[in-house]
Amino acid sequence: MTTLKSQLKSQLKEDLTAAIRARDELRSSTLRLTLAAVQVEEVSGKEARELSDAEVEKVIAKEAKKRREAADAFAKGGRAEQAEREKAEGEILATYLPQQLSDDELTAIVADAVAEARAAGAEGPRAMGAVMKIVNPKVAGRAEGGRVAAAVKRLLAG
Repeated sequence: MTTLKSQLKSQLKEDLTAAIRARDELRSSTLRLTLAAVQVEEVSGKEARELSDAEVEKVIAKEAKKRREAADAFAKGGRAEQAEREKAEGEILATYLPQQLSDDELTAIVADAVAEARAAGAEGPRAMGAVMKIVNPKVAGRAEGGRVAAAVKRLLAG
């Protein structure tokens, strides 16, 4: 184990303690589940290790995405109460993630990447991969992959 502690993980633990003291059931259960997911990630693989802030952020993003998908599924299934709870849990987790890019910001980043890829000679279907390689590091953690891919396809087509 490394001695480098994740600030984000420490923040989650502190917030969990505060939520328990405040008897905030929704927040405490959400943070408990998220910390459990972080621990699972830490012990997965060949050797247990401490996650970096970036890795903890990825786990939180994955958990938030699960909540959004579950909220959609519950809403479609006519279970509004569960959908609202999942949505509320997702909002709690979103506070630990970087601010998401707006559609305009994402489109501007993708447009620059498309121009850069075309200047490098990427055309047609192969341009998609080249553009994604340019865009992904710029938007890491601030836009979902599906959203990025849709923007790239839209700009390559038009």
